[in-house]
Amino acid sequence: MMLLFAEWLASIDASFFVVRYITLRAIFSALTALIICLVVGPFLIRWLVNAKVGQSVRDDGPESHLVKAGTPTMGGAMIIVAVALSTLLWSDLTVKQVWIVLFVTIGFGAVGWVDDYRKVVKANSVGLTAREKLFWQSLVSGVAVVVLYQTANDPVELELIVPFFKDIALPMGVFFVPFAFLVIIGSSNAVNLTDGLDGLAILPSVMVAAGLGLIAYVAGHAVFAEYLLVPNVAGSGELTIFCTALMGAGLGFLWFNTYPAQVFMGDVGALAIGAALGVVAIMVRQELVLFIMGGIFVLEAVSVILQVGSYKLRGKRIFRMAPIHHHFELKGWPEPRIIVRFWIITVVLVLVGLSTLKLR
Repeated sequence: MMLLFAEWLASIDASFFVVRYITLRAIFSALTALIICLVVGPFLIRWLVNAKVGQSVRDDGPESHLVKAGTPTMGGAMIIVAVALSTLLWSDLTVKQVWIVLFVTIGFGAVGWVDDYRKVVKANSVGLTAREKLFWQSLVSGVAVVVLYQTANDPVELELIVPFFKDIALPMGVFFVPFAFLVIIGSSNAVNLTDGLDGLAILPSVMVAAGLGLIAYVAGHAVFAEYLLVPNVAGSGELTIFCTALMGAGLGFLWFNTYPAQVFMGDVGALAIGAALGVVAIMVRQELVLFIMGGIFVLEAVSVILQVGSYKLRGKRIFRMAPIHHHFELKGWPEPRIIVRFWIITVVLVLVGLSTLKLR
């Protein structure tokens, strides 16, 4: 919206053409989303408290989590609203990638909202059944993936780029559809599994969004993409606006979610953020780099898979509790120590992921 307004103003004063630059709009997008969260946050928390929309705690969870019972949840709604408004305000709305990432984010957020609503109303930790959740996630991600496949204008949009190798790009053809489908759903659920401690999921999400935002900018810039041997995908530069909006909204939410949390994001935020990161990685053709940068999310998801598999096959558990952050809690690590150490690991992994732009 602001891009169109700025172009109209540029007919009066040419200095307004500066708004065309993605870098400037990305900065404004981050600041807009941050301000929205900081302003809306106190009102939303107060409303959630008055409405008694409190977190239910797992019966089999760590005892230290009992004090978290009743803490307002569904705070991730403010992230979605801030990201959507900021993206609509500062991005080029003629670019398909903008609408696809917003569709996926809002769609998965809606699934999470229903899940959270059921948890609050029923006062338990069940929410949507696994089958119901997977169905709606599949529907949203399936629509997005099919649209990307059908509207691909360049063979590179359907290739699997292998990090650290400049000459390896595997054409996927129709197999792009199931692959991208799994990336979105896997990323969404991995972030959701990570969201178990105060601030544990949101800051790594912000860091990964920053890394993907930089890659999106490079991928959308023909000169930079050619120099760094990154697939040049038309329109992907506008995803930088979305990524910086997610960064700003994430930091704004962290203001209230840092230990001890005043509000939890709930499934409405975690599912949406994870899906958003997944679909951005797909559109900039860096799914494997997402796997690297989001290593903490991968670790959390794999720990659950291994725990369940081991218990079913051997009748024994590998970890004291899964996801793995609970394992460290039961080992006696204080919650802030686990959170900060996972943040530090994410910084390292994001830097490793970004190094793939040059190390080929």
